[in-house]
Amino acid sequence: MAKKNFVSNSTESVRMFKSNFLESLSKVHYFVPLIIFVPVILVCSYFAYNRNIGVINYIWLFLAGLFVWTLTEYIMHRFVFHFVPKAKWALRLHFIFHGVHHDYPSDAMRLVMPPSASIPLATGFYLLFNALLPANYIFGFFPGFILGYLVYDISHYAIHHFNFKGAFWKKIKQHHMLHHYQDPSKGYGVSSPMWDKVFNSDFIKKQND
Repeated sequence: MAKKNFVSNSTESVRMFKSNFLESLSKVHYFVPLIIFVPVILVCSYFAYNRNIGVINYIWLFLAGLFVWTLTEYIMHRFVFHFVPKAKWALRLHFIFHGVHHDYPSDAMRLVMPPSASIPLATGFYLLFNALLPANYIFGFFPGFILGYLVYDISHYAIHHFNFKGAFWKKIKQHHMLHHYQDPSKGYGVSSPMWDKVFNSDFIKKQND
């Protein structure tokens, strides 16, 4: 029989660090990403207008950024967060970044990405996309990418703590709960199951008789 993973439904936060400072960096209220990154969307959009990239260019770049985020979310969750290393120090890092969430999925303070991780990652992605895109196109593309990240982060919190009435969000929640409580090797899409269907990592849906 396969060994069952440890899962606690406690809403309390398990302590991960002896240092109070490091511990504080690992926790965040779900509203904090909005405070940090909505201004980023607005500032980038202002630069897009100020540098005259054009409304049509802005719209398609924004949508492209949103689309690229969905793939980025899937790739990071599947191949980065769920990569299990062998070295003890690497296993510790894995637990800090994602393992703790699977062990304590109801921990309200560790459901969105803390600024200690989200700001460096956002900066890295900004520099990467700015190097790849034509001049000033980053100011249309990056707001869409960041909006995708915010939808992911806030919907992740909501999936774990809200009771949805609508059929769409019920399906999104069911998809993620199956990832936590049935099979963590499937269902990597959080805000959308689209890439799970594309890359054959979706759950097998039971057919009605």
